[in-house]
Amino acid sequence: MTAHVDTFARDRLPPPALMPELIFELPELQFPPLLNTTAALLDRRVAEGDGDRPAVLGTGVRWTYAEMQAQANRIARVLVDDMGLVPGNRVLLRGANTPMLAACFLAVFKAGGIAVGTMPLLRARELQAIVDKAQISHALCDSRLAAELDTAKANCPTLTQRLDYMGGALEAAMAGKPASFDAVPTEAEDIALMAFTSGTTGVPKGTMHTHRDILAACACWPPHVLRPVADDVFIGSPPLAFTFGLGGLLLFPLSVGASTVLLEKATPDVLPAAIAQWRATVCFTAPTSYRAMAATAAQHDLSSLRKCVSAGEALPAATRALWKQTTGIEIIDGIGSTEMLHIFISADEAQARPGATGVPVPGYRAAILDDDGRELPPGRVGRLAVKGPTGCKYLADERQATYVQHGWNLTGDAYLVDEAGHYVYQARTDDMIISGGYNIAGPEVEGALLLHPAVAECGVVGVADPERGQIVKAFVVLKPGHTGDEVLAKALQDFVKQTIAPYKYPRAVEFRTTLPRTETGKLQRFRLRTEA
Repeated sequence: MTAHVDTFARDRLPPPALMPELIFELPELQFPPLLNTTAALLDRRVAEGDGDRPAVLGTGVRWTYAEMQAQANRIARVLVDDMGLVPGNRVLLRGANTPMLAACFLAVFKAGGIAVGTMPLLRARELQAIVDKAQISHALCDSRLAAELDTAKANCPTLTQRLDYMGGALEAAMAGKPASFDAVPTEAEDIALMAFTSGTTGVPKGTMHTHRDILAACACWPPHVLRPVADDVFIGSPPLAFTFGLGGLLLFPLSVGASTVLLEKATPDVLPAAIAQWRATVCFTAPTSYRAMAATAAQHDLSSLRKCVSAGEALPAATRALWKQTTGIEIIDGIGSTEMLHIFISADEAQARPGATGVPVPGYRAAILDDDGRELPPGRVGRLAVKGPTGCKYLADERQATYVQHGWNLTGDAYLVDEAGHYVYQARTDDMIISGGYNIAGPEVEGALLLHPAVAECGVVGVADPERGQIVKAFVVLKPGHTGDEVLAKALQDFVKQTIAPYKYPRAVEFRTTLPRTETGKLQRFRLRTEA
């Protein structure tokens, strides 16, 4: 059964043998067969009397839940009445984090479409690849980001319907629409979201998530680990096109009746002042940002903050300690993936352990597997495997067979389980450095370097070496006032030898002014490897 008239996505799901095993053991995961994300998160909130509560905040905007509903309804009417959307059509959404972009996501869900968020910094070539792979027919675009989509559209014959917002034609079309729209009665297993993630080959992978997946993500990590309340004010840096941002800055606040601040720019030099201005209570950002913000945190009133969440890359123990020393707040760490939609291993403030990510989130199971798929005992490094109410469903992609094996989702991360049952990150499975017969995790060396007072940020990779197979090489960005020379390089090497096992020290050190990172702040080690 499906409400989709356009069955493109369903027809391109992985074959049954390659689908992940889904488990729904928690009572709150027993969803009805008909389920619409926007009806469940927004319409229900208004129906229960929360229409006057603040929902989405931004520059010059303060929408209540009722106003947010009206905006989403008008956009849904434009999509259906003016742009010919039928359930199952894919809609490309392009824009910085704004209340309008949030309303566009909710409108697409409500109209039975499939939302395809795209990062604001993507260029025409990258947009074209996404449009081609997902056969996207509709687009809603921030007018300030229209140029690259204009260029891409010339080579995208399927993209026939497009309206721009932020002073564009979309608002004009909305003005003539009523503020009501009945949610399409989508099936729980109808695809609602396609999130694209870069592959190691450079070919983007489209991960597909159902309405049930989205509501399941809201029912697992937030209430069991984050434990937000209706009076919380969420804020953060990840784009809504990134599932970490979509969950943390839109879906999760709505799920408890809280409000969210959507900032077009939320860099470390801007975010502390914004937290103070909006009296934000829950912050989502990457470890790199927390480390950078610690330097200026004392200049801002961050007393409203009560929860800080880190994901996107491993949280170094030094960064956790620095943030706690600066603000008094223990960071809630977590690992998630675009394929799994959001966080599946985490620990709350009380259970947090330096260097460890946490334990499986209620609703999920995890295991450490060897190369033959056998479960490894505690203390052994292996491949992280996860099962739960969400799972990887690539859009017509042969890489499904790599990510899903025997029902497990293999995230591409190397982990071990310590004696207390906590999952401890080692490296990406393709980031493990083998030098002189030793397995060395690059992020562990990075964590040691970050403890040095001269180091602002760093990246560690393995580079080919005729004698040792590989050697550890560190790319280091220094704090102001320090000079990158041979003396400091030797000092850093000695420091690492004193901090972790001596064989793990970087035998080569290169000083840089910047490191390559994704738009969400994630270190691109593959680029460092290529350059090295």
